[in-house]
Amino acid sequence: MASRNFKNLSVALAIAASDKKAEHISLLHVGKQSPVADYMLVATASSRPHLEAVEDAIVKAAKELGIPPVRRARPKSDQWRVIDYGGLIVHVMTPESRQHYALEKLFDQAKLVEWEGAAVHKPKPVKKALRKHG
Repeated sequence: MASRNFKNLSVALAIAASDKKAEHISLLHVGKQSPVADYMLVATASSRPHLEAVEDAIVKAAKELGIPPVRRARPKSDQWRVIDYGGLIVHVMTPESRQHYALEKLFDQAKLVEWEGAAVHKPKPVKKALRKHG
C-alpha cells in the first residue's frame, strides 16, 4: 500500500476514534523516524470498555475500507491497545499509560497530520478479469 493510502487510512481511523469519543487524538507522519511505519495514530480512552469501543470502531472503519490489520497485540491489555496496519500503527491508551510512555516525545520530529475535517476516499473496487475457458 502506498504512503498516501496509509494517510487516507490514518485519517479515516482518527475520525473513527473521534466518533467513539477518544480524546487527544494525534496523527503523526513518522516515516523519517520509524523503520516500521509511515504513520502513527495515538488516542486516549478513559476506561477498559472505552478502549474496547474505540478499538472496535477503528477495526471496523479499516475493514470498511478493505484493510484488515496485519497484527494486533495479544493478550489484550486493560491499559493499551495496539493495532498494526503495516504503514500505520494505532495506539489506544488510557491517560495513565499515555502519560507514562509519552510516545509523541519519542517521535518529536514527526510531522503532525491534520485529520479533522479531512475527506476520506473509499477505494474503488477492483474488477477481476474474466477468463474464457476453452
